[in-house]
Amino acid sequence: MRLKLQITFLLLMHSMLCFSQTELKMEKKIDSLFAKYNSETPGVAVAVLEKGKVIFEKGYGMANLEYDIPITPKTIFHVASVSKQFTTFAIYLLEKEGKISLADNVQKYIPEVPDFGKPITIQHLCSHTSGLKDQWGLLTLAGWRLDDVITTEQILKLVSKQKELNFTPGTQFQYSNTGFTLLAEIVERASGMSFPEYVNKKIFQPLGMTNSQFYDDHEKIVKNRAYSYANEDGIYKKRKLNYSNVGATSLFTTVEDLAKWARNFEEPTVGDQELIKRYNEGTVLESGEPAILAVLNGETIYHAKGQFFRRYKGLMLYNHTGGDAGFRAYLARFPEKEFSVITLSNEASFDRLGNGLTIAEFYLKDDLKQRKEQVPKKEKSKIEKEENFNTNLSEFEGEYFSPELTTSYQIEQKNGQLIMSHRRLSDVELIRIGENKFRGTVYFNIELEFIKDNSSEFKGFYVSNFGAKNVKFAKLPK
Repeated sequence: MRLKLQITFLLLMHSMLCFSQTELKMEKKIDSLFAKYNSETPGVAVAVLEKGKVIFEKGYGMANLEYDIPITPKTIFHVASVSKQFTTFAIYLLEKEGKISLADNVQKYIPEVPDFGKPITIQHLCSHTSGLKDQWGLLTLAGWRLDDVITTEQILKLVSKQKELNFTPGTQFQYSNTGFTLLAEIVERASGMSFPEYVNKKIFQPLGMTNSQFYDDHEKIVKNRAYSYANEDGIYKKRKLNYSNVGATSLFTTVEDLAKWARNFEEPTVGDQELIKRYNEGTVLESGEPAILAVLNGETIYHAKGQFFRRYKGLMLYNHTGGDAGFRAYLARFPEKEFSVITLSNEASFDRLGNGLTIAEFYLKDDLKQRKEQVPKKEKSKIEKEENFNTNLSEFEGEYFSPELTTSYQIEQKNGQLIMSHRRLSDVELIRIGENKFRGTVYFNIELEFIKDNSSEFKGFYVSNFGAKNVKFAKLPK
């Protein structure tokens, strides 16, 4: 009996020693990955979860460069679009309570949303298939800076003025932050609680996410939060964020709390297996085709309620990134291995997807299949030859106004170049890419197409960016 106990003890010690060596090896790899972060730089917090247990967590760099506060696993970050999965989960909980249906018309709860001819449902909002123009795309075209104070009320007013959608609801997939702001508003109006209160009561408290909140007041004090930065010519500068809107963004949380959230998908405390199964199902268009984000290295990336999923080197992966100001967030779940990686950074250049997947590969390399990386082909811009342009730049000059955005732009020719100016923004140099087409940058890349009336004079233009298509501006009389 004593011999058996001794053998068991030795095997246990050997197992513990091997496990400790593996832990140390992984820590060294992750340390090496983030070796550039120190007491003079922003940085990143990391957590790794396996089979319900946090097997690694650590902070690198500084949460605040002005007061020399280091990042730890308890540091609170703004996680931008990682917020979306909490918003849609709250919707599914609300449906389970019988207070809404995913098939409900959005106007049932938010009558301010215009009638676009075909109903927009809650399901459309959850799946980026509503056709609604993106709020950031619209706000920047309307002359807003992304570090302005932006509230839910202002976004709702902007939505209420829209005349057209990007496409008929349910027929296409296009990323739209607007839908998730509306989802948060629906939660508030249907539950009788503010959106932050509902999520705190129904999700954060049951999961023990004590350092998490939806931040709907840009003046609110949050202890232990990180501030965001960007490196410009070797010097770190602050990247301010004054959002007071929730749903599409504005979750404040830690890697420790997000590990608890990831665990809930394997061992549900909030919701149940049936709800989570439905929640993880991919978005389907009215045609019956799945919603596809992209095809990367031969892997098709699909969408499911604030998450994207694919077979990553043979393993199922659910993930989403986030980026606002200098914050960069990443949450990845490999459900077949009950394995998750979370990285939260306050440096604008942080490679959230690349670093997150690199950490995953440290641990899962024996389960991942090797594949040849494919470099995406760059599409060449179609620019007509200058001698084919029949229109003089002076014909485009004038002031153009959009009633949907309640803003105007002045178009002028200066030194042989067409310039687009707004009273709140820097001047935009318009590059000609066609007879009546131009491109430039108003926070995001834009394209303009000038349109003529029956007298062959230009009467306005349509402008598009990543999330707002064909916003019309009419030329004002002189």
